Amino acid sequence: MTVAGLLLASTLALPLLMVVACLKPFVRARALDLLPFAPLPGLIAALLAPGGALVLAPDPMRMVLTLDTAGAVLLGGAALLWTFAGLYARSYMKADPKAARFAVWWLLTLAGSLGVFIVADIASFYLMFALVSLSAFGLVSHEGTPGAARASFIYMLLAIVGEALLLLAFVMLAVGAQGNPLIGEALASLPGSPWEGAIIILLVLGFGLKMGLVPLHVWMPLAHPVAPMPASAALSGIVVKAGVIGLIRFLPLDVGLPDWGTALSVLGLATAYYAVLVGITQQHPKTVLAYSTVSQMGLVAALIGAGMAAGSPLTGDFAAYYALHHMLVKGALFLGVGVSAAGGRRLPSIMAVMTVLALSLAGLPLTSGALAKYATKGIIHSDLIAALMTLSAAGSALLMLHFLWLLAEFGEREPQARKPTVRPALGLVLPFAGIAAAALVVPWLLLETVTGYRPAAMLGLDALWKGSWPLIVGGLLFQQLRRASGRLPRIPEGDVVVLAEAAAPWVVRFSVALERADGVLRRWPVAGIALLAIVLALGAALRLAS
Repeated sequence: MTVAGLLLASTLALPLLMVVACLKPFVRARALDLLPFAPLPGLIAALLAPGGALVLAPDPMRMVLTLDTAGAVLLGGAALLWTFAGLYARSYMKADPKAARFAVWWLLTLAGSLGVFIVADIASFYLMFALVSLSAFGLVSHEGTPGAARASFIYMLLAIVGEALLLLAFVMLAVGAQGNPLIGEALASLPGSPWEGAIIILLVLGFGLKMGLVPLHVWMPLAHPVAPMPASAALSGIVVKAGVIGLIRFLPLDVGLPDWGTALSVLGLATAYYAVLVGITQQHPKTVLAYSTVSQMGLVAALIGAGMAAGSPLTGDFAAYYALHHMLVKGALFLGVGVSAAGGRRLPSIMAVMTVLALSLAGLPLTSGALAKYATKGIIHSDLIAALMTLSAAGSALLMLHFLWLLAEFGEREPQARKPTVRPALGLVLPFAGIAAAALVVPWLLLETVTGYRPAAMLGLDALWKGSWPLIVGGLLFQQLRRASGRLPRIPEGDVVVLAEAAAPWVVRFSVALERADGVLRRWPVAGIALLAIVLALGAALRLAS
């Protein structure tokens, strides 16, 4: 076994072995101490093992691990965030009597989330995707409150629906293959397949649900406000990227499918703008961040769709780079909310860092957001999509200014046992500072390697102006938002799902009425035939009358 193969295998094995070790009481009592170490093999693999591969078992039960550029970018970013979030959780969760259970769910989610970036065969990808999806339920439901129970139920329901959609797509992809095919082998047969359209729709629905594309986004604004702070950082920063790597791996991005690519871009842009409009009506900082994630994942989907329409082979790498920026920044913002709730909002340095991080999502010049948005021009060849992507930065600025406004007067409703009384504990501040620094520095280090653009290009007046004007527009819109804040509708968290819940009793009553009518018609078939005849006669009469 090569060093690269050993690192890839250890990326999956270490967190799973830690879960097994937690069966021992003395390990379970110290389970939180394991969390920062679990992702380290993945971080080392991202640095040292790109291009490596390993086959763990023979076909048809084989598991093939490999690491390409997109996988390495996302694996490294996820491992960094898991490490700092694990350090944060050691302090944040230490007074929680259910900390050991939280740690087990954390390790399982971690293993699945890193696994999706390195597996290369269909069966193993489905296994890793299911592991990250289903294990995250434990993070969402951890607090045990009514809100957590509702959010975790909706999350699990949608996760199972997503798994079913993807399973059907994978089965259709693998038809005719021998054993367990590699993703690349199955994807090569997709163009020209009689099921091409159905497979693409199922893939977009399944992976889009994990990313939070509208209208499948509802789990995200419900889950984040009720999950513990480090879990929110992982859910928003990392777990949603399982959907991103799914689109990168399974869509035929280098073939050139203009219609499907444009449709995905339209869906992504609709998601981006919709989430901003709903997000500015929210009053909880974590909920605003959740809608921001929905919006940003919409932009990633639009970017992938644009590359798919153009048939650009670089689409996956560029989308992964954009997702890396979001992963690190959003993870840092969620951890920063916890620091702010513990008193950090009274510290100018904390609020200054949070401001830079938040506005980087809108493309603040010289930040990772500016780099990510600049890099998108490499694969977007539609002027309209490019203009809408650029204009969306103004919406991101508006949403993030709204978030900062709420954060400045925010008192997190957390158990007092977790709150330092004067200043936030170093166990919270240092991990936040570490991931914030990574969010600001790592994209600069990877810019030329991943995208081919030189960092010096970001220092020109043209690049600085393109990053600045959306912030100016967003600032003007925010001023108007503050004036109209009392007149804005109060859209509940989860928006669409609230309408569905309200309609549920009517659906139940309607189904009961149909069942009763069916019973009557079965007992009186002549009456049923007569009723059908009357309906047909009325229809014919109306047709003749018109």
